[in-house]
Amino acid sequence: MIARIWRGVTRESDKDSYFKYLKQTGLKEYAAVPGNQGVWVLQRVSGGEAEFTLISLWESWDAIKAFAGADYEKAVYYPEDERFLLHLDPHVTHYEVLSSPLH
Repeated sequence: MIARIWRGVTRESDKDSYFKYLKQTGLKEYAAVPGNQGVWVLQRVSGGEAEFTLISLWESWDAIKAFAGADYEKAVYYPEDERFLLHLDPHVTHYEVLSSPLH
C-alpha cells in the first residue's frame, strides 16, 4: 500500500467552504478510482490560517497514476483551488506503508 500526502492552506475564514469543496472534487474523485483505499483529511487552524493534510491510501503505483496521471508526483488541482488556497504546491509526497491497522 502507498500513502499519497498533499497539503494546502486556506484562510481560516474559508476552511468550512474549502472542506465542502474538497468533498465535491478531490475526495469524490479519489473514491471513484479503483485501487483507492480511502483518505484521511486532517485540519489544523493556527494564526488565521487552516492547513489541510490529505493522506490517501492506494493499493499500487498504477492506481495512483490512474488518479494523478503519468507525472504522479505532481499535485492534482481543481478549478476553484486558486480561489481558496494561499499557495499551490506543485508536488505531493509518497510513502510505502509498511504497517497499518488494515494489514
